[in-house]
Amino acid sequence: MTRRALVTGASRGIGAAIAHALADSGHRVAVHYRSGAEEAKAVSTALSGDGHVTVQGDLGANQAEKVVNETVEKLGGLDVLVNNAGVYFLHPISTTSFEEWQEAWRRTIELNLYGPADLAWHAVRHMGPGARIVNVGSRGAYRGEPDAPAYGAAKAGLHAMTQSLAQSLAPQGIAVAGVAPGFVNTEMVTELMAGPAGDAIRAQSPFGRVAEPEEVASAVAWLASEKATWASGTIMDVNGASHLR
Repeated sequence: MTRRALVTGASRGIGAAIAHALADSGHRVAVHYRSGAEEAKAVSTALSGDGHVTVQGDLGANQAEKVVNETVEKLGGLDVLVNNAGVYFLHPISTTSFEEWQEAWRRTIELNLYGPADLAWHAVRHMGPGARIVNVGSRGAYRGEPDAPAYGAAKAGLHAMTQSLAQSLAPQGIAVAGVAPGFVNTEMVTELMAGPAGDAIRAQSPFGRVAEPEEVASAVAWLASEKATWASGTIMDVNGASHLR
């Protein structure tokens, strides 16, 4: 039977690449978006195979149940959840006002941690043996994010949640794993990479470059496959040796 996958934040960047990788491996994919309806539709239309759909919802506004229910209705079930959607706000402690500091923490935790937690809770109600949850974390959970501490903290929490759910859901035959990318070359960072900071960012990896979205997506697609049961609980580093632990 064709497996059915929900990929959050899939209208561009890493999420779009994950949607393509899952479609290429035979999944029917629900391309989630918050506000980019046209972009999400373009991704869905370009996926290999057929039966793909788009689903809308603001995961920072307690709409996880809506997103899961719409996915299940459109796809007829759910076998794979990929928690990819996230936000990144600069808020260095020395130069950020207390009001801005609080807002950055609130918004980051809501979308980067509460959102995936809520989605997981609703998703497992529709999942059976062989299902997968894959969470997109970050190397920042381990090496720190000095200019975006809420992001590093949220991703560390996401990694911990991944391992906790891997243990609690194993008796149901559901495997849970994560990836921890480093810097990824998406359209959001094109200007940054072309500027003075680009060389320093590329030099973080001994390969002298940053990841392409497809490289992260291929790791996610394997963890989402039925062959990856024994990787449950894994947080796979996908950072080109830019951070070792």
